[in-house]
Amino acid sequence: MTKVAASFIKNFFRMESAAGILLFMSAVLALIIANTPLSAYYNLLLDTPVAIQIGALNISKPLLLWINDGLMAVFFFLVGLELKRELVEGELSDKKNIVLPGIGAIGGMFVPAFIFFWFNKDDPMALQGWAIPAATDIAFALGVLKLLGPRVPTSLKIFLTSLAIFDDIGAILVIAFFYTSQISLTALIVVALCVPLLWLINRKGVEATSTYILIGVIMWVAMLKSGVHATLTGVILAMFIPIKSKINPGSSPLKELEHNLHSAVAYIILPIFAFANSGLDLKGIGLEQVMHPVPLGIALGLIVGKQVGIFGLCWLAIKLKWAAMPDRANWVSIYGISALCGIGFTMSLFIGSLAYEETQFNIIFDERLGIIIGSMVSAIIGYFVLKTQFGGPAPDSEATDK
Repeated sequence: MTKVAASFIKNFFRMESAAGILLFMSAVLALIIANTPLSAYYNLLLDTPVAIQIGALNISKPLLLWINDGLMAVFFFLVGLELKRELVEGELSDKKNIVLPGIGAIGGMFVPAFIFFWFNKDDPMALQGWAIPAATDIAFALGVLKLLGPRVPTSLKIFLTSLAIFDDIGAILVIAFFYTSQISLTALIVVALCVPLLWLINRKGVEATSTYILIGVIMWVAMLKSGVHATLTGVILAMFIPIKSKINPGSSPLKELEHNLHSAVAYIILPIFAFANSGLDLKGIGLEQVMHPVPLGIALGLIVGKQVGIFGLCWLAIKLKWAAMPDRANWVSIYGISALCGIGFTMSLFIGSLAYEETQFNIIFDERLGIIIGSMVSAIIGYFVLKTQFGGPAPDSEATDK
């Protein structure tokens, strides 16, 4: 029995869609626990105070905020590493591969935000969540796409990944400019000193990633105290990790670090985040709660806004010959990808925590309801639309297209 279980686990983690499935299972587990007598222990766990003190420096937060501020900084670090690699030598280094996903991402951020604004324009507090439906969960979206197997063209996978990368860039800018608390000038000065130090050691050819990470930890603490959200530290730090080694030609400190972090982020950090933030108590939830402007605006932003924004601007860009249709793709598959981008999930939950949970307002709605509904409906629509195109067995000629 042990060998069977070990074999099952090994085969599961070999699946391309394993990360997305694990993410989904973590969210479902949190939902189940939150609606049973175990919910008291779930809340007690997340509210557990965790403190680190070194002399006069004291960081004290409940466990939930350590997950959202600390573990998600590692996630954004990985996003930054992937972004730098793509821009320097990946798909985004070729300008022709930038145009269509870049234009689509603009529509995929602005239209959902506008739909949310339309439903909540008369409520200043609710409007703080305008960016929630503008996000895309790349891990979940790619997980659903990979469920369709090898018949999905590589060009579509690249298109979805590029869309999500641009979406992440937008999310990073939104967090930096719109979700900051009271600014501490002293802490920002420490952050500002860390940046040229990172640049200097990069220019001097330092390749030991431990040196960069040590400075990154100092910068993270300073960013945490500054009022600017600490997860941005991960993106800034990633930009200075050397992509090519001068000491060992052919090796890459950035790629090695990215490879080492990928499994930890996909199989540990994101599932923990999903588990900690998806515990929605469904008791007493009826049509009135679903139709509240905040969850309704989020759900429609993810379901309708993403599809209209991405597909609409991509259609316009291709018709105006600003960009070309991806290889072996058609309008139905572009629509299916647009629908998959409505899976906001972890990124939407994260922005939602910045907009509402970390404020002192006594809110009468739960934005997670809209995020979960919108993400699930988008996943179902995207999957079945793409299944009509790529749902059959892969021919031998296409099976190698990975």
